[in-house]
Amino acid sequence: MRKMVGSTFRYNRCVSTRHGTCAAVFAFLAVTGLAALLAGAQSIAEEAHPPSPPIWTVPEIGAIPDDYYGRVVRRGRDLITATYAYIGPEISNVARRYAGNNLACSNCHLDAGTKKFGIPIFGPFKQFPQYSARSGAKITIEDRVNSCMERSMNGHAMPLDAPQMQAIVAYIKFLSTGVPAGQRVSGLGVGKMPELTRAADPELGRTIYAGACLACHNSDGSGIRRSVPVPDLGYMVPPLWGSDSFNDGAGMGRLITAANFVHFNMPHGADYLNPQLSPEDAWDVAAFFISQPRPHKAGLERDFPDLLQKPVDTPYGPYADGFSAAQHKYGPFAPIRASLARLKAEKSEGALPRR
Repeated sequence: MRKMVGSTFRYNRCVSTRHGTCAAVFAFLAVTGLAALLAGAQSIAEEAHPPSPPIWTVPEIGAIPDDYYGRVVRRGRDLITATYAYIGPEISNVARRYAGNNLACSNCHLDAGTKKFGIPIFGPFKQFPQYSARSGAKITIEDRVNSCMERSMNGHAMPLDAPQMQAIVAYIKFLSTGVPAGQRVSGLGVGKMPELTRAADPELGRTIYAGACLACHNSDGSGIRRSVPVPDLGYMVPPLWGSDSFNDGAGMGRLITAANFVHFNMPHGADYLNPQLSPEDAWDVAAFFISQPRPHKAGLERDFPDLLQKPVDTPYGPYADGFSAAQHKYGPFAPIRASLARLKAEKSEGALPRR
């Protein structure tokens, strides 16, 4: 009896233990099953609506320490915003006169190179070296800076070891802080608006210029010089043509670049969220000011060794497509693109081995 009771006792204890274990197991399965269900639902939701990537913002130059690195970066920013004061054609040190006009880099690279679609210089540092169709070879970030110096600034190349070059490169690198290699941040370039199906009209642009641009850039396109800290040094409003403007090899001398820049940034106060000129007016007014006289850059015929890679709005020859210089300068560009696409296809097919 005792044995039986003992057996019953042991059995009951075992049943009791098993019952508790099973309850815990069921509870565990219930919880984990629900968690799995929720995880699956979250996964499906993320596939349908993937989480937004972290927002990248332009770094704040005022937050960097006042050490050697910080001073070099700030020097680079100064060179961007007051180029004329440090390497312009009127400074006292003749050996440092790298720029050939009194523009500042920030006349094109707005807000010290930080404005979206104002030709910003944030982000691209890690993209160099990169292939340049204009030179037909890989170029470094220093080569790119010197390209601006020779064209937009109508000057000559800076030595790679020049303190001014090193400071500008340090500033560009600083503005790319936090951008992963291979990632393209938004807002680069000049934006993209619809193109005209007709040629842009410089005469229509003259009227638009008179109403929207003349008050700042003057009737002769000469801009407004600064009065302080040094008289007649630099511009509050840059010239759009004439001897102190960018030369005919500069990117701003191409209609697509100029028109989009105007649409998304001009007149003063406009931006990509609040354009003030219609696309059509921007095309025409850009056609007007790029048609005005400006310095000539020698050797432009050597640009774009592969003519099939030459931008459709390059206003100087030679060309591979047979269209006139006038159409390359003012458009319409769709027929030129179609012709270049056909020529590229023919070239590709000709390169294939015969069977």
